[in-house]
Amino acid sequence: MGAPARSDVPRARVAPAQVRDYEAADEASWLRCRVLGFVTTSYYDDVWQAKRRTDLELVALGDDNVVGALDITVPGAEATIDTVVVHPDHQGRGIATALLAEALRRLERCGVRKIEAWTREDEPALGWFARNGFVEDYRYLHVYASADEVGTVLSAKYGLEAMGAFLHARIERETELRQRFERVHVCRRMVRVLP
Repeated sequence: MGAPARSDVPRARVAPAQVRDYEAADEASWLRCRVLGFVTTSYYDDVWQAKRRTDLELVALGDDNVVGALDITVPGAEATIDTVVVHPDHQGRGIATALLAEALRRLERCGVRKIEAWTREDEPALGWFARNGFVEDYRYLHVYASADEVGTVLSAKYGLEAMGAFLHARIERETELRQRFERVHVCRRMVRVLP
């Protein structure tokens, strides 16, 4: 999810100073990196107040701060990238790719055969996934209905008034829903089969 690197800013390709396991002391820096990395993407409002735990948590450090993060859930032979993000001041330097390379080394040793991620239509993220061997294999829609729009699709019951809604829809309805709602995103599952 999110955009691991911006392609519009040319920067020297430099490996991160250090890729290591996430530590509890990294949380504040991790959260800042995630918020700032997502703010220019379609995930701009996916803000967390605390880090959520996953099975594999890697960070890239620069100047003693988290400048990149990769979190992966590993329920078995398939793994899911939950977060991949690079701080905007460090994008375009190969940090997300270095994090992924370390994760892949570990996942292959654990017998993981497939890794997937969900992302939207952010071109830098789609490009990064493609350059790193991921292919799209499924898509559907994320629809955000504002308070004004939600009344057109939901009816109040039990005295509840919806102030907005986050909805899923079939991709076949994209044209219709884009005409009806201001914020519609194509959500894509990106998959990479491991050797």
